[in-house]
Amino acid sequence: MKTMSAKEAKNGFGLLLDTARAEPVTIKKHGRSVAVVLSIEAYERLVARKREIGRDRQVGEDEGGRQ
Repeated sequence: MKTMSAKEAKNGFGLLLDTARAEPVTIKKHGRSVAVVLSIEAYERLVARKREIGRDRQVGEDEGGRQ
């Protein structure tokens, strides 16, 4: 994962977007990680995975809760 300072991200926004399309970019401010920029494709994969996990949990609760 690449890292950029907030100032670098601001001054090189195009570079930030190009880099984020290839891999997530951590943005740091005053030495602390404050954000992650990622491609829409990576974001959609995360959202889909979160939904899958939620469905798996609900199915498990439904099966475990019925006797």
